[in-house]
Amino acid sequence: MEYCCKEFKVGKCEGEKVVDGETMPLVLQPPQSNKSDLESLILALKSNKDWFEQMIIKNSAVLLRGYDVNNAQDFNQIVETFGWEDIRYVGPAPRTHIYKRVWTANEGPLSQFIYYHHEMVLMKEFPKKVILFCEIPPPEGGETPFVPSFKVTEKMLEEFPEEVKEMEEKRLKYTFTAPGANDTSSMRGRGWEDTFGTSDQKEAERRAKAQGMEIEWLPDGGVRTILGPRGLTRVFEGRKGRRMWFNTVVGMHGKQISSAMMADGTEIPEHVVKRCEEIIEEESIQFKWQKGDVLFFDNYALLHGRRPSLPPRKVLVATCK
Repeated sequence: MEYCCKEFKVGKCEGEKVVDGETMPLVLQPPQSNKSDLESLILALKSNKDWFEQMIIKNSAVLLRGYDVNNAQDFNQIVETFGWEDIRYVGPAPRTHIYKRVWTANEGPLSQFIYYHHEMVLMKEFPKKVILFCEIPPPEGGETPFVPSFKVTEKMLEEFPEEVKEMEEKRLKYTFTAPGANDTSSMRGRGWEDTFGTSDQKEAERRAKAQGMEIEWLPDGGVRTILGPRGLTRVFEGRKGRRMWFNTVVGMHGKQISSAMMADGTEIPEHVVKRCEEIIEEESIQFKWQKGDVLFFDNYALLHGRRPSLPPRKVLVATCK
C-alpha cells in the first residue's frame, strides 16, 4: 500500500520509528500552506476514507499535523467524518464528557505515569480505533508513548518461551477494585457508578456480566471486579498474522488495587513481569504532542500510555468500533 495521496503530504515528527518497514506514526500534513483549514481537511478525509483507514492498519498510528484543529467541536467533526460507530469507555480512568463523541483523556494527576495498555483490553468489546486530539500541549513531559504490541510478544517468546506457553495455555485472571465515588487523586479512581453508567447495583451487575466480569460489593461502598479467564496474546485479521501482546499483566500485577495471575491461581513470576515491563519500554515510540495534533491509533496493534507532565495539558479522546 503506497502513501501516495495528493490531498496529504507525508511529513516527519520527533520520536518516530521505522518498525518492520513501517513508519510509526505516519505523519500526514497539508499538501499546501493554504490547505490547513478544517474545511480542507474534512474534504480530504471524506475523499480518502478507505485509504486513510488502510494507512491506520498499515502503520498502526497516523498523525494529522499542521491543521487548524482548535477545540472539541473541530475534533468531533473529524471523528464523525468516517462514520465509525462509537463505543462507550468502560474502565477505571476518570474521564469527563466534553462534546458529542469527545471525552477528556485520563484526568488522573499529571504527575502520575499511566502504564502502557490496549484500550479496554479486558472487556468483551473494545475499540478498534483510539483517536486523540491535543488542545493544549504540555510545557514539559506529557508524551503519549506507544508500543508495537507484536514486538513485545516476539521478545517475550525469545526470552521466556516456557512461561509464555504456560500463561497462554492456562489463560489469565485479573481483579480490580473501584471506589464508591470518583477519586480524582488517582489515575484509576473512577467510581463504579461512572464506570458502569448507572447508580443501580443490579443494573451495574448486569452490565458487568455483559462485559465478562463478576463483581463483589465491599463494605466501604466500593466494588471488586473479577475478570477472566482472558488470553495473553491475540492475532487480528489484516495485520500480517502478528501476535499482539494483548493483556495488561504488567499494568495490574501486584498493584495496590489490582492483581494479575494465571486463571488457575498460579502466580506469574515477578522477574518475568519486570522484564516484560523493560521490553515494553525498550520498544516504545516516544511521540511528542504539538497543538492541534490528531493521532489515530490502531488499538488492536498498539499499547499506549502517558508520561508524567507539567501542567497545563489537555488531550481529548474518542473511541470507535
